[in-house]
Amino acid sequence: MRLATLKRGGRDGTLVAVSRDSSRVAEVAGYATLQSALDDWGAAQSSLKAAVEAAEAGGAAALGDFAAPLPRAWQWLDGSAFPTHGDLMQTAFNLPPIETAKPLMYQGMSHRFIAPADDVPLPSEADGIDFEGEFGVVTGDVPMGVSAAEALGHIRLVMLINDWSLRTLAPAEMKTGFGWVQAKPACSAAPFAVTPDELGEAWADGRVCLPLTVEVDGEWFGHPNGRAMAYGFHELVAHAAATRDLPAGTIIGSGTVSNAEHAEVGSTCISERRAIEMIAGGKPETGFLRFGTRVRMQAGPFGAIDQRVVKR
Repeated sequence: MRLATLKRGGRDGTLVAVSRDSSRVAEVAGYATLQSALDDWGAAQSSLKAAVEAAEAGGAAALGDFAAPLPRAWQWLDGSAFPTHGDLMQTAFNLPPIETAKPLMYQGMSHRFIAPADDVPLPSEADGIDFEGEFGVVTGDVPMGVSAAEALGHIRLVMLINDWSLRTLAPAEMKTGFGWVQAKPACSAAPFAVTPDELGEAWADGRVCLPLTVEVDGEWFGHPNGRAMAYGFHELVAHAAATRDLPAGTIIGSGTVSNAEHAEVGSTCISERRAIEMIAGGKPETGFLRFGTRVRMQAGPFGAIDQRVVKR
């Protein structure tokens, strides 16, 4: 099933099911918000399926007034599961490899996810405005110590996310060892969160095996495939839950989608392209974003994130 949130009904919006062609929606009886359905997932199934059937049968027209599927979430944990991305950054900036046998992950801000067609307000072009295309999953309640095999059954929905980054601010925060605050503003999300079965064969081994296409001002930037994760989402969920429970509505990201064949498939963030340019020619050629630039991301059934960067 394909679920979305309309920009009405309060800060958490109104939950709707969406038809396969994305043209019609139907509200979900008994569940005003996506969070309320996630909190009661098993019991909510009959209402969710009825809403899907109503949308397919001729629900209300989808007018494009979509919020992020979860306009605010209990938790946002972002991984870095594509080894090519890390390898390129370490090579370009002469950084020592991170010695760990575990997934990399940090906790970001979760109290706001920007709607897929809204402008993205940021303070200054001097901050090195960058995008990062990634996939994410939304969990149900996950018990502490869950195994990776068990974690797969706690993944409720899959999303497409733009994890905005301010690259000039990031190095100083990384050196503190406390994680990012100023360098990581709110993320954006594509309009539709889908159940894993909606992806068909593109959901395999806890991975979204689809190309993620990025365009900047209408120009192709990249379309790497999500299958190249070193850790599947079930392994990321298990890692996050090793010493704590995860509440229903936790969002876990894959990190920047990146492929070893980057010369052919491009990248999903500017910083990676700059790293490739530095390795090849000694200096970066691609600049970070300017106000007024439009960034579009799309993959499979998630709909598009299509936004302008604007001055706050």
